[in-house]
Amino acid sequence: MLQLCSDAESAARRPVYKTHPYRFRLMEVGPIYNTGMALEQRYTDEHAKAGLDFDFPAIETWPNQFPGYEIQIDDPEFTSVCPKTGLPDFGVLTLRYMPRGRCAELKSLKEYLFCYRNLGIFQENVVNQVLEDLVKACDPVWAVVKGDFRPRGGISTTVEARWPRPSV
Repeated sequence: MLQLCSDAESAARRPVYKTHPYRFRLMEVGPIYNTGMALEQRYTDEHAKAGLDFDFPAIETWPNQFPGYEIQIDDPEFTSVCPKTGLPDFGVLTLRYMPRGRCAELKSLKEYLFCYRNLGIFQENVVNQVLEDLVKACDPVWAVVKGDFRPRGGISTTVEARWPRPSV
């Protein structure tokens, strides 16, 4: 049976191409399945915590004048960085909340969200950190933060976090 094998997999038999790392050659092999699967953990606890210790600026607020209405804020050009690969993550970040006594000031919120642009942080952590900071700043009746992240490697992700947090 013939199977494609990268030069990196056959490095013991011949040198790996330094200038062309994605060249392939045919070689005779037996039935091998899932040879590209990781045999060891690729993501560490440090990757999982990445970005959460960043000193984010405070989200400024202004006094709310009316009760019982909803605010929705969209950031259709949200970007952050994968802490493992360094590749950019693109998505739409949507914040919805019912203000109590304070509303988020939009320019301040925009500057806050810009901090994520070059920050290595997982998408799930982005959504939860934004929710925590919005709640800390505004003390809303309720809040929902949703991140709809574009595909990378064929997989897209949608993450949604709510306040108050549901009991588990």
